[in-house]
Amino acid sequence: MCGIAGIFAYRDSAPPVAGETLLRMREAMIARGPDGAGIWLSDDGRVGLAHRRLAIIDLSEAGAQPMATADKSIHIVFNGEIYNYRELRCDLEAKGYSFHSRSDTEVLLYLYQEHGPDLVHYLRGMYAFAIWDQRKRGMLLVRDPFGIKPLYYADDGATLQIASQVKALLKGDGIDTSPEPAGHVGFFLWGHIPEPYTLYKGIRALPAGSMLWMDASGRRELKQFFNLAAELAGAQATALTISREEMRDRLRVALLDSVGYHLVADVPAGVFLSAGLDSTTIAALAKEAGHGPLHTVTLGFKQYQGSEDDETELAELVARHYGTIHQTRWVTKEDFQRGYPHLLDAMDQPTIDGVNSYFVSQTAAMAGLKVVLSGMGGDELFGSYASFQQIPRMVNLFHPFCAFPAVGRSFRYISAPVLKHFTSPKYAGLLEYGGSYGGAYLLRKGLFMPWELPALLDGEMVREGWNELQTLMRLEETINGVGNAHAKVTALETAWYMRNQLLRDIDWASMAHSLEIRTPFVDIELFRVVAALLNSSSVPAKADMAKSPKKSLPAQILSRRKTGFSIPVREWISGGVALQGVGRGLRGWGQGLYANWQVQ
Repeated sequence: MCGIAGIFAYRDSAPPVAGETLLRMREAMIARGPDGAGIWLSDDGRVGLAHRRLAIIDLSEAGAQPMATADKSIHIVFNGEIYNYRELRCDLEAKGYSFHSRSDTEVLLYLYQEHGPDLVHYLRGMYAFAIWDQRKRGMLLVRDPFGIKPLYYADDGATLQIASQVKALLKGDGIDTSPEPAGHVGFFLWGHIPEPYTLYKGIRALPAGSMLWMDASGRRELKQFFNLAAELAGAQATALTISREEMRDRLRVALLDSVGYHLVADVPAGVFLSAGLDSTTIAALAKEAGHGPLHTVTLGFKQYQGSEDDETELAELVARHYGTIHQTRWVTKEDFQRGYPHLLDAMDQPTIDGVNSYFVSQTAAMAGLKVVLSGMGGDELFGSYASFQQIPRMVNLFHPFCAFPAVGRSFRYISAPVLKHFTSPKYAGLLEYGGSYGGAYLLRKGLFMPWELPALLDGEMVREGWNELQTLMRLEETINGVGNAHAKVTALETAWYMRNQLLRDIDWASMAHSLEIRTPFVDIELFRVVAALLNSSSVPAKADMAKSPKKSLPAQILSRRKTGFSIPVREWISGGVALQGVGRGLRGWGQGLYANWQVQ
């Protein structure tokens, strides 16, 4: 896990790369890589790459970046981990390649030399990297299938600038920082900014599962190499007839395999441990797959101590059950208020989530850990969000109204002004949006509804942003070709909530404390196994996942009802942090956060 930056002056009219600019971008990400730093400028001054290093694999100087092939024809900066790099290295060595480090970065270099852009089809991991190919006079940007690692770019028509963070790119030269309506509107729709947008016209996120090629002639090609809907639709082509026992056997093998790969590191790895099934299962499998002691960390909130939302006692029970080295950290309202300025500074883009990830990452870092496994992704994979039941029910109930769109619009127009005083304003949109999966998902997960936006933003910005986002159309594209109701919700939750909010939040929140978070449930090989099982005679559920460890989870964990990881943000905000909006709950938090962002 690191921070990368780069500049490619691809037009002759562009000024040469300024080393000072590249250094400013790099040093804006120092928390992402406190273990080392590097910079490389091409002889002709047209290309520059920079890197901040968090040393996880090959801690020696041999693993430092930017890194080049022996003949200096290919240079790379890389953020993330390639978990199967050892197998890939063996294959490359068999083809005659020689290595000078034990790093996964060098494997990427020679994998590219062997396969070109097709190297992505060999990778298992989380990654964002930039490769400069001197022979082809071009730069390749790549981001992993699920978007675990971020990568942003700015292209003014003459110079391409890239970085791991928006705030680092803002240190670049000539960035167009005028407001991007789609980013501003997207924030109020979702409580986060949907990719590829940011708050700025000149900065875009490289979409998950995509690669961007730019060469010295100005030729630019954006190509998607992983499509979630296509993967799920393809898995439906063959229906599996298997017993529940065989399904669980396949699932156990895939889960243990993923956890084992996610433990690959040259530093000790730990686990974020709550009282939920996801993190408990990860801890159990990590203990089973790992070698040596396993560290676990739990976050407790003084405001919840002794209540149902207090997960510390059960987490400590799990730690004793599996013999982990465990630490619990308590957080108070005062801790939040003291840490808030740093939290806001670390937040790369505005988001209504991530506070819990920030404090639990701080806890892990204080425990001396550099790598921690998280249970994120289990709900999306095994269908344990309420949305997996609510959205199909909503669609079945309101689908007939899709044939009469005017009725839905009229009902919303009449009822919205009244309903907002008594209940959620979302109910006004049930007839208009509830009959399709995309519309129902927007109702279920949206922060503010489209018809509420003119009260929050300038009317022209709302119009431009909504037209650019094409939210309903893109939601439907997410499930294109997917026939299974469970798989449809999996696609929506994975592509919208997990990718744009959860994964992005754990990135900035963990990097603020120089910590690498790994997500075994968000793994390409595991995903493909589960996708096939979703179309089988024995569909895996969360309970099947929880039965995968050889040593069973404690009965108290298996019988505990699902509560989610709760955090008293609302109470903390009302207790003194000047970040209050006029809406209820997270709506008020979102409004206040946005207002605060605008004056930074």
